[in-house]
Amino acid sequence: MVFDSILQYIQENFIYLHPGYTTLNTIVFGIILGLVILLIIRMFRWIDKDPKDLFIPLIPFIFFGSSARALVDNGIYPLTYILVTPGIYVLTGLSAIFTVLISVFIERKTDWNYRYIIFAVGAVMCLPNIYYAQHINPVATLQILGSWALASAPFVLLSRKWDLLKDKFNFSVLLAHLLDASTTFIAVEYYGYGEQHVLPNALTQLADTAIVMYPLKIAVILPALYVIDTYVDDKTIRNMLKLAIFILGLAPGLRNFLSLIMGT
Repeated sequence: MVFDSILQYIQENFIYLHPGYTTLNTIVFGIILGLVILLIIRMFRWIDKDPKDLFIPLIPFIFFGSSARALVDNGIYPLTYILVTPGIYVLTGLSAIFTVLISVFIERKTDWNYRYIIFAVGAVMCLPNIYYAQHINPVATLQILGSWALASAPFVLLSRKWDLLKDKFNFSVLLAHLLDASTTFIAVEYYGYGEQHVLPNALTQLADTAIVMYPLKIAVILPALYVIDTYVDDKTIRNMLKLAIFILGLAPGLRNFLSLIMGT
């Protein structure tokens, strides 16, 4: 198969030893992320598009990066520079940026909607990962989705009354991070996994339970959204910040979700 040949080539030429997360590389990754966001804001100004419009079209790209990383976690894909942090994020990010630019160019030359083009390209990129994701554990799947539903339910009710969460973009950002919290909670509490990131790991150890991820996410995300909505007047900057926060929640959430349900 073509996919098998590509996989073998990667394994033979790009073997990688994963160093894990440390305080230093976490800070470095954060600085790099900030610089990248500034550059992407300039890109959106140049192409005259709203980052909010890419909220749904970019989901296949997020799934692509997360599912590739999950396949590495389960030994289906090899441990390589381009398939783990930061390589997988660089690969996915550059693919998404290139696709956005090309799609906007095509839209200006034709009647095609650039958002549909982006979504379609991302969906095609996901096909090899879906092909290799053969085993799915229904128990772990239901545990995570059930925990996510329970954690989200109060905010579904709040979204009817609270202006901050009436905004569907804001609500989706929160849901993405609650998914991340749910996957961490289930993986650590019931399947013997460990939290890799520095701060969440420290808090989990301190509280002696991964359920601390829920109040941590809520305490960080809701004030962040409030500050962005209240004090950031520029629409492009405001929506780009929200899009970045959304991706930072959904990407690890999906990765953890897929790693767990394929590996148990």
